[in-house]
Amino acid sequence: MEPGPVHRHYRVLLLVLTFSTGIIDGICYLGLDQVFTANMTGNVLILGMGLAGGQHVPTAGPLVALLAYVVGAAIAGYAFRNQRAGWSATTTGLFAGVGVGVLAASSVAALVGSPSRWHLLVVVAVLGTSMGIQAATARHLSVKDLTTVVVTSTLTGLAADYFQDTRGREAWVRRVSAVVALASGAAVGALLLRGGLEVALVVPGVIALGTALVGERYRRADRRAAAGAAGRAA
Repeated sequence: MEPGPVHRHYRVLLLVLTFSTGIIDGICYLGLDQVFTANMTGNVLILGMGLAGGQHVPTAGPLVALLAYVVGAAIAGYAFRNQRAGWSATTTGLFAGVGVGVLAASSVAALVGSPSRWHLLVVVAVLGTSMGIQAATARHLSVKDLTTVVVTSTLTGLAADYFQDTRGREAWVRRVSAVVALASGAAVGALLLRGGLEVALVVPGVIALGTALVGERYRRADRRAAAGAAGRAA
Protein backbone atom coordinates (compact mmCIF):
# COMPACT_ATOMS: atom_id res chain seq x y z
CA MET A 1 0.00 0.00 0.00
CA GLU A 2 1.22 3.56 -0.72
CA PRO A 3 2.04 5.62 2.37
CA GLY A 4 -0.24 8.42 3.37
CA PRO A 5 0.94 11.94 4.27
CA VAL A 6 3.52 12.05 7.06
CA HIS A 7 3.12 15.14 9.20
CA ARG A 8 6.48 16.49 10.33
CA HIS A 9 5.31 16.27 13.93
CA TYR A 10 4.83 12.49 13.67
CA ARG A 11 8.61 12.13 13.72
CA VAL A 12 8.73 14.02 16.99
CA LEU A 13 5.95 11.85 18.41
CA LEU A 14 7.87 8.68 17.53
CA LEU A 15 10.95 10.10 19.25
CA VAL A 16 8.80 10.71 22.32
CA LEU A 17 7.65 7.08 22.20
CA THR A 18 11.28 5.98 21.83
CA PHE A 19 12.06 7.89 25.02
CA SER A 20 9.07 6.22 26.69
CA THR A 21 10.32 2.81 25.55
CA GLY A 22 13.67 3.52 27.17
CA ILE A 23 11.86 4.26 30.42
CA ILE A 24 9.93 1.00 30.24
CA ASP A 25 12.92 -1.19 29.44
CA GLY A 26 15.01 0.53 32.11
CA ILE A 27 12.27 -0.19 34.64
CA CYS A 28 11.79 -3.76 33.46
CA TYR A 29 15.44 -4.74 33.41
CA LEU A 30 16.10 -3.34 36.88
CA GLY A 31 12.75 -4.09 38.48
CA LEU A 32 11.49 -7.21 36.70
CA ASP A 33 14.37 -9.66 37.02
CA GLN A 34 16.52 -8.65 34.03
CA VAL A 35 13.75 -8.72 31.43
CA PHE A 36 13.24 -6.45 28.46
CA THR A 37 9.71 -5.91 27.15
CA ALA A 38 10.67 -3.93 24.04
CA ASN A 39 14.22 -4.98 23.16
CA MET A 40 13.66 -8.51 21.92
CA THR A 41 17.29 -8.93 20.86
CA GLY A 42 18.27 -8.62 24.50
CA ASN A 43 15.62 -11.12 25.52
CA VAL A 44 16.79 -13.67 22.96
CA LEU A 45 20.34 -13.38 24.27
CA ILE A 46 19.25 -13.63 27.92
CA LEU A 47 17.03 -16.60 27.13
CA GLY A 48 19.85 -18.36 25.28
CA MET A 49 22.25 -17.87 28.17
CA GLY A 50 19.62 -18.97 30.65
CA LEU A 51 18.82 -22.14 28.74
CA ALA A 52 22.53 -22.92 28.61
CA GLY A 53 22.63 -22.87 32.40
CA GLY A 54 24.08 -19.44 32.98
CA GLN A 55 24.18 -18.55 36.67
CA HIS A 56 21.34 -16.31 37.84
CA VAL A 57 20.11 -15.82 34.28
CA PRO A 58 16.29 -15.86 34.02
CA THR A 59 14.38 -17.82 31.39
CA ALA A 60 10.68 -17.49 32.25
CA GLY A 61 10.56 -13.69 32.03
CA PRO A 62 12.31 -13.36 28.65
CA LEU A 63 10.20 -16.17 27.20
CA VAL A 64 6.95 -14.58 28.37
CA ALA A 65 8.09 -11.21 27.04
CA LEU A 66 8.95 -12.70 23.64
CA LEU A 67 5.62 -14.46 23.26
CA ALA A 68 3.66 -11.43 24.46
CA TYR A 69 5.55 -9.12 22.10
CA VAL A 70 4.75 -11.34 19.12
CA VAL A 71 1.09 -11.42 20.12
CA GLY A 72 1.03 -7.62 20.39
CA ALA A 73 2.65 -7.18 16.99
CA ALA A 74 0.15 -9.63 15.48
CA ILE A 75 -2.75 -7.68 16.99
CA ALA A 76 -1.51 -4.47 15.38
CA GLY A 77 -0.85 -6.24 12.09
CA TYR A 78 -4.40 -7.54 12.02
CA ALA A 79 -5.78 -4.10 12.86
CA PHE A 80 -3.86 -2.54 9.96
CA ARG A 81 -4.77 -5.13 7.34
CA ASN A 82 -5.50 -3.51 3.97
CA GLN A 83 -4.68 -0.03 5.31
CA ARG A 84 -2.09 2.18 3.69
CA ALA A 85 0.92 3.35 5.69
CA GLY A 86 0.47 6.55 7.66
CA TRP A 87 -1.32 7.85 10.72
CA SER A 88 -4.96 6.78 10.83
CA ALA A 89 -7.69 6.43 13.41
CA THR A 90 -6.40 2.88 13.91
CA THR A 91 -2.95 4.28 14.73
CA THR A 92 -4.44 6.56 17.36
CA GLY A 93 -6.44 3.72 18.87
CA LEU A 94 -3.46 1.37 19.06
CA PHE A 95 -1.11 3.93 20.60
CA ALA A 96 -3.83 4.77 23.12
CA GLY A 97 -4.15 1.05 23.80
CA VAL A 98 -0.42 0.94 24.53
CA GLY A 99 -0.88 3.67 27.12
CA VAL A 100 -3.80 1.84 28.69
CA GLY A 101 -1.78 -1.39 28.76
CA VAL A 102 1.16 0.24 30.52
CA LEU A 103 -1.15 1.86 33.05
CA ALA A 104 -2.84 -1.51 33.56
CA ALA A 105 0.55 -3.02 34.35
CA SER A 106 1.12 -0.21 36.83
CA SER A 107 -2.25 -0.98 38.44
CA VAL A 108 -1.38 -4.67 38.78
CA ALA A 109 1.91 -3.75 40.45
CA ALA A 110 0.11 -1.37 42.81
CA LEU A 111 -2.60 -3.90 43.74
CA VAL A 112 -0.27 -6.74 44.61
CA GLY A 113 2.18 -4.66 46.61
CA SER A 114 5.37 -6.74 46.77
CA PRO A 115 4.79 -8.88 43.67
CA SER A 116 5.60 -12.58 43.61
CA ARG A 117 7.22 -14.14 40.55
CA TRP A 118 3.78 -15.00 39.12
CA HIS A 119 2.65 -11.38 39.43
CA LEU A 120 5.87 -10.16 37.82
CA LEU A 121 5.24 -12.41 34.83
CA VAL A 122 1.75 -10.94 34.46
CA VAL A 123 3.25 -7.44 34.37
CA VAL A 124 5.85 -8.60 31.84
CA ALA A 125 3.13 -10.13 29.64
CA VAL A 126 1.04 -6.94 29.65
CA LEU A 127 4.04 -4.72 28.91
CA GLY A 128 5.38 -7.09 26.25
CA THR A 129 2.05 -7.10 24.44
CA SER A 130 1.90 -3.30 24.64
CA MET A 131 5.41 -2.93 23.22
CA GLY A 132 4.65 -5.34 20.40
CA ILE A 133 1.61 -3.25 19.47
CA GLN A 134 3.66 -0.06 19.64
CA ALA A 135 6.49 -1.41 17.49
CA ALA A 136 4.16 -2.75 14.80
CA THR A 137 2.17 0.49 14.79
CA ALA A 138 5.34 2.57 14.43
CA ARG A 139 6.45 0.26 11.62
CA HIS A 140 3.17 0.88 9.81
CA LEU A 141 3.82 4.63 9.95
CA SER A 142 6.94 4.01 7.83
CA VAL A 143 9.04 6.81 9.31
CA LYS A 144 12.64 5.83 8.57
CA ASP A 145 14.96 5.10 11.53
CA LEU A 146 12.20 5.54 14.11
CA THR A 147 10.98 2.12 15.22
CA THR A 148 10.56 3.32 18.86
CA VAL A 149 11.95 0.03 20.26
CA VAL A 150 15.45 -0.63 18.87
CA VAL A 151 18.40 1.44 17.65
CA THR A 152 20.78 -1.23 16.29
CA SER A 153 19.76 -0.60 12.67
CA THR A 154 19.72 3.13 13.38
CA LEU A 155 23.32 3.04 14.59
CA THR A 156 24.31 0.92 11.59
CA GLY A 157 22.79 3.44 9.21
CA LEU A 158 24.32 6.34 11.11
CA ALA A 159 27.84 4.95 10.70
CA ALA A 160 27.58 3.23 7.31
CA ASP A 161 25.68 5.92 5.41
CA TYR A 162 27.74 8.87 6.58
CA PHE A 163 30.38 8.39 3.92
CA GLN A 164 28.00 7.37 1.13
CA ASP A 165 26.40 10.62 0.06
CA THR A 166 24.79 13.75 1.42
CA ARG A 167 21.52 11.92 2.11
CA GLY A 168 23.23 9.85 4.79
CA ARG A 169 24.54 12.99 6.45
CA GLU A 170 21.13 14.63 6.35
CA ALA A 171 19.65 11.77 8.39
CA TRP A 172 22.19 11.92 11.22
CA VAL A 173 20.08 14.25 13.39
CA ARG A 174 17.11 11.89 13.26
CA ARG A 175 19.26 8.87 14.00
CA VAL A 176 21.26 10.44 16.81
CA SER A 177 18.02 11.72 18.32
CA ALA A 178 16.60 8.20 18.39
CA VAL A 179 19.68 6.82 20.17
CA VAL A 180 19.72 9.66 22.69
CA ALA A 181 15.98 9.32 23.32
CA LEU A 182 16.25 5.61 24.12
CA ALA A 183 19.33 6.00 26.33
CA SER A 184 17.95 8.98 28.24
CA GLY A 185 14.65 7.15 28.69
CA ALA A 186 16.47 4.22 30.29
CA ALA A 187 18.23 6.61 32.67
CA VAL A 188 14.92 8.22 33.61
CA GLY A 189 13.38 4.77 34.11
CA ALA A 190 16.13 3.87 36.57
CA LEU A 191 15.46 7.05 38.51
CA LEU A 192 11.68 6.60 38.49
CA LEU A 193 12.03 3.05 39.81
CA ARG A 194 13.20 4.49 43.11
CA GLY A 195 9.59 5.49 43.70
CA GLY A 196 8.34 1.95 43.12
CA LEU A 197 7.38 -0.11 40.09
CA GLU A 198 3.76 1.03 40.07
CA VAL A 199 4.69 4.72 40.22
CA ALA A 200 7.43 4.42 37.60
CA LEU A 201 5.15 2.82 35.01
CA VAL A 202 2.61 5.64 35.20
CA VAL A 203 4.95 8.00 33.35
CA PRO A 204 5.37 5.99 30.11
CA GLY A 205 1.67 5.12 30.20
CA VAL A 206 0.72 8.78 30.26
CA ILE A 207 3.29 9.55 27.55
CA ALA A 208 1.77 6.95 25.23
CA LEU A 209 -1.75 8.29 25.79
CA GLY A 210 -0.57 11.86 25.21
CA THR A 211 1.18 10.82 22.01
CA ALA A 212 -2.01 9.20 20.74
CA LEU A 213 -4.05 12.33 21.44
CA VAL A 214 -1.56 14.71 19.83
CA GLY A 215 -1.16 12.43 16.82
CA GLU A 216 -4.91 12.31 16.34
CA ARG A 217 -5.03 16.09 16.41
CA TYR A 218 -2.47 16.31 13.62
CA ARG A 219 -4.20 13.57 11.66
CA ARG A 220 -7.43 15.55 11.67
CA ALA A 221 -5.55 18.71 10.74
CA ASP A 222 -4.01 16.89 7.77
CA ARG A 223 -7.40 15.59 6.72
CA ARG A 224 -8.96 19.07 6.87
CA ALA A 225 -6.06 20.53 4.89
CA ALA A 226 -6.39 17.82 2.23
CA ALA A 227 -10.15 18.39 2.01
CA GLY A 228 -9.61 22.13 1.67
CA ALA A 229 -7.04 21.65 -1.07
CA ALA A 230 -9.38 19.30 -2.93
CA GLY A 231 -12.18 21.81 -2.66
CA ARG A 232 -10.06 24.64 -4.05
CA ALA A 233 -8.88 22.45 -6.91
CA ALA A 234 -12.49 21.62 -7.80
